[in-house]
Amino acid sequence: MLARTPRKELKKRDMVSPKHDKPRGVLHSGTAVAGMAHARYWPSPDLAPFVEHYWTVEWNLAAPLQRETLPHPVVHIVLEGAEATLAGPATRRFTTTLAGNGRVFGIKFHPGGFRPFLDGPVSAYADRTVALHEVFGPAAHDLARRALAHDTHEATIAVLETFLRERHAAIDATAVSMAAIARRIAEDRGITRIDAVVREFGIGLRTLQRQFRDYVGVHPKWVIQRYRLHEALARIDDDASCDWAALAADLGYADQAHLIRDFKKLIGLTPADYAKAKSRAAQAGSVSRG
Repeated sequence: MLARTPRKELKKRDMVSPKHDKPRGVLHSGTAVAGMAHARYWPSPDLAPFVEHYWTVEWNLAAPLQRETLPHPVVHIVLEGAEATLAGPATRRFTTTLAGNGRVFGIKFHPGGFRPFLDGPVSAYADRTVALHEVFGPAAHDLARRALAHDTHEATIAVLETFLRERHAAIDATAVSMAAIARRIAEDRGITRIDAVVREFGIGLRTLQRQFRDYVGVHPKWVIQRYRLHEALARIDDDASCDWAALAADLGYADQAHLIRDFKKLIGLTPADYAKAKSRAAQAGSVSRG
């Protein structure tokens, strides 16, 4: 259970700060869009073991816009309008169309970070979106209304953090271990096989698979494969003319053809076609901004 904190210390802790590192897994990342704003914020220290960051997207568009992101092995709580939903770990890219004006606010949990809030495995929510009150009961019914009633991001986050603290989640050793493994996979492109994780962390394969599905919600092998594609996407976003064969070798693929196959299966385009589409979008954005 989260320990009680003196009111003076709690007020200081609630001061969130913006997060400035580049988002990963956003298709055509870096292409500016007029009329759309995106921001992310670090959680307060007591919630940092659970929450990776808070995020918000606000838009006022002259024409509908399609946005896509690659799947992450994480849970999100998403607020839009009067609705609060729980989005479980997804295995397919997420596509949505934004139109007119609107606002969405979310909580992105660490891999394994949402498990302490549940009575059962995170895998039960894989590739599912459910109303938040189905998970937390009546306390979640008006969360979206209360949180989005505020004009500032800080005030919205304060409502969300109060809601999370009232759940009295307690981090445990397995959650810490699974988060560390997921983080290691995400940060080290040299990890291309699950055997490497088993050796480094000294955990049995079946135990790893069982605990990962329980706490993270998906298979660790899938996470390794998906983060390789996140890295491929980031490299292309940074340099559309990169060498595909060299990229495949760097990411541990047997050959270029395997990278192209996996990339197209998830993103819908080959790496070369994605790079061309990004270049066209950047040129169009440059022209539209004068």
